[in-house]
Amino acid sequence: MSATRRQFLKAGAAGSAALLVEVPLFARPETGTAPFVPNPWISIARDGQVTLVVGHSEMGQGVRTSLAMILAEELEADWKAVEIRQASPGPDYKGLSTGGSDSVEDSWMPLRKAGAAARAMLIEAAARSWKVPAAECSARDGAVHHGATGRKLNYGSLVSAAAALPVPAEPALKDRRDFRLVGTRVPRVDGPEIVSGKAVFGLDVRLPGMLFAAVARCPVPGGKVARYDAAKAKAVSDVLQVLEIPTGVAVVARNTHAAFAGREALQPQLDAGANAGLTTAELDRRLDDVSATGSRQALHRTRTQGDAAAALASASTRMHAVYRDAFQAHASVEPQNCTARISGSRCEIWAPTQHPERVRDECAKLLGLAPENVTVNVTLLGGGFGRRLGADYATEAVEIARAMKKPGQAVQVVWSRDDDFLGDYFHPPERVELEAGLDASGKITAWRHSSRCWHLSMFGDFDPADNPNDVSPWGGYDTPYAIENLAADYTEVESAIRTGAWRAVYYPPNVFARESFLDEVAARTGRDPLELRLSLLDGQVFTLPNGRWKIDRPRLAAVLRLAGEKSGWGSKLTGSAAPAGRRAGRGIACNVYHARTVLAQVAEVSVGASGDVRVHRILTALDCGQIVNRSGIEGQVESGIAFGLTYALKGEITITGGRAAETNYRDYPILSLPEMPSVETHVVDSDRAPTGLGEQPVPCIAPAVANAIFAATGKRVRRVPIRPSDLA
Repeated sequence: MSATRRQFLKAGAAGSAALLVEVPLFARPETGTAPFVPNPWISIARDGQVTLVVGHSEMGQGVRTSLAMILAEELEADWKAVEIRQASPGPDYKGLSTGGSDSVEDSWMPLRKAGAAARAMLIEAAARSWKVPAAECSARDGAVHHGATGRKLNYGSLVSAAAALPVPAEPALKDRRDFRLVGTRVPRVDGPEIVSGKAVFGLDVRLPGMLFAAVARCPVPGGKVARYDAAKAKAVSDVLQVLEIPTGVAVVARNTHAAFAGREALQPQLDAGANAGLTTAELDRRLDDVSATGSRQALHRTRTQGDAAAALASASTRMHAVYRDAFQAHASVEPQNCTARISGSRCEIWAPTQHPERVRDECAKLLGLAPENVTVNVTLLGGGFGRRLGADYATEAVEIARAMKKPGQAVQVVWSRDDDFLGDYFHPPERVELEAGLDASGKITAWRHSSRCWHLSMFGDFDPADNPNDVSPWGGYDTPYAIENLAADYTEVESAIRTGAWRAVYYPPNVFARESFLDEVAARTGRDPLELRLSLLDGQVFTLPNGRWKIDRPRLAAVLRLAGEKSGWGSKLTGSAAPAGRRAGRGIACNVYHARTVLAQVAEVSVGASGDVRVHRILTALDCGQIVNRSGIEGQVESGIAFGLTYALKGEITITGGRAAETNYRDYPILSLPEMPSVETHVVDSDRAPTGLGEQPVPCIAPAVANAIFAATGKRVRRVPIRPSDLA
């Protein structure tokens, strides 16, 4: 892929914003039994059944429910009569990427307009039927009502008449005070099928006569399979073919058991290549001394406010600290997989993907086809977290389907759990260095945030000339505090390890560093950590240098105060929060995600004599604009907390011999159910447009826990995952 990471993310954001506004309308039927289709997102059948098309991928975040709620609210549909259909990329559905917590935010107004337009047409159709002014009519629960006479017409009976009307360009939207569905708690529309096993994830795809494939790959980037025994693999019952493809050697069989058994029988011999000796220690050294890495790199100074260097030089007190994190796996429950079928000049794909357009375009390029000749069917995703923004699992399936030379034959490539870890695009560790200058009174007069990070290879080759549009490092560039002299920069280094987007991407390491270091300043100056944060929020809405992002400091202050109030900040921990014989403490952290959602979290922890950490309670206060689905918000917060605690306490991929040493959950443990703390979520009721919440609860967890550990033990944590040996 030739696009850089930033070009890719920028294009994805632009595509999402245009998702519903720029698509052409379907031709509307004039007569017969065809449904009423005022735009590509809504279809109403003559029996009243409403089908809502959703353009973003469902990977556990509940987006299909939230987006359908927005449409149904403005349409005034009967929620019980609503069905959901997943969009596939094509002329009517564009910008289908799901990432960056943008789905609800970018779809909010376009979906409302789509629903409102259809509602206005149905009301007009009913009014003409009754020969009354449309202003005397209203819609509710899938029907149009005439209040003066009590008459009612269900939507299904109005299909033909509504289809003949012009589509209003600027339909009147409902007043927020009249919302009856948006803002409530709605169970996920696909919940019953997921629980019952009827839902179709990528691994559930079954087509007549389909085959299955497993691939022997070299897990070291740049390595290859040097030798293998095809005869032994073919001797395995139900193995049909052994094929060389760019990523390795594929074994095609009638079932997955035979495919994996055949792959093992290959006895592949690997040539690990130039990265065979690469280790975590060596990679850490390269980040420590970027001038000696031998890798290509680029330094970007992205925020210069005042003169941080001069203010540091003249400060009465200078503070300095370096923070680190580790490589992280995506570790989604469903390993990578894809099903592909090539028939002449057409290709059809079934994939659990966050970016179906990227899958379509890369597979079309591989086959030399026009994109419109490649169909991508988006299944449910058993977890994504950014990993499925890539398309490698899809292009691999297409390579196998092509190499089989059997037109019309479907094949599903299945990755084992070990494959999923060894072939992951890991979250890369960062080295974050912070400096603060204090005057004689303890006021912060200077702040410097410097990050060194690995290039995200998922989005293309490293280009030193790729100048950012300026918002990196996330969590450093957009530091929300009012500090007169502030500088942010980051050095991006070409990575020898596969790296990629991971839930919240750059925010976790940078917010961990920033919020932990601010607590260090509070301790040095004898100030309360919450009070210090509030003192640095000056009541102004601050525009960042890019001119587009605005940090709303009053909103951040409000959620900080809410978190302090609801958590009992300043009170003594007692009872279950402070078990006998253990040291207990409370910590706080906050963040503004891409100048949108604001969030503060308080952690209550206890630490044993051996250094073991127990997190007893996490309280979250947040403002994400208009609430769409309260249950969805709480679910996102809870899942983000579990994800963040895994990052803070457990998650670590170590590189040995150029590859990941951890290949399963036994090596890379995730937070278990008994370890999940008590969770409280307090949401500010806002009349602003909604903003995202998929990634936002993750970054503050590690610093809140680390700050609580300091409150309990007096020991600072500057690296995650947190090791008991550091706290004993």
